[in-house]
Amino acid sequence: MDQQTNELIKNEIENNDVCLFMKGTPDAPQCGFSMATSNILKVLEVNFKGINVLENQNLREGIKVFSDWPTIPQLYVKNEFIGGCDIVKEMYESGELAKLFESKNINFKSKS
Repeated sequence: MDQQTNELIKNEIENNDVCLFMKGTPDAPQCGFSMATSNILKVLEVNFKGINVLENQNLREGIKVFSDWPTIPQLYVKNEFIGGCDIVKEMYESGELAKLFESKNINFKSKS
């Protein structure tokens, strides 16, 4: 991965509390997994930045190297890699995702 791509990824993760590297955008996802993950964040009303990896081939490959995770989407919360669609979905359903946002002082809408 080139230095420029690495810097781009680091900047996005450092400057956005909740950062979703995805295919497409939150309003127009280009794959079902990206759509499912961004929808969970929308349901929780979390303010997040969606980064479209399809716009940049270096970014698309670079994020996989950066996180050592083979698939997209990838969710980062406060500089921490959380996981992909399946993990986010499981965490959402178990309530772990809400607990994570709470522990990191991220505003979200609780179910209650």
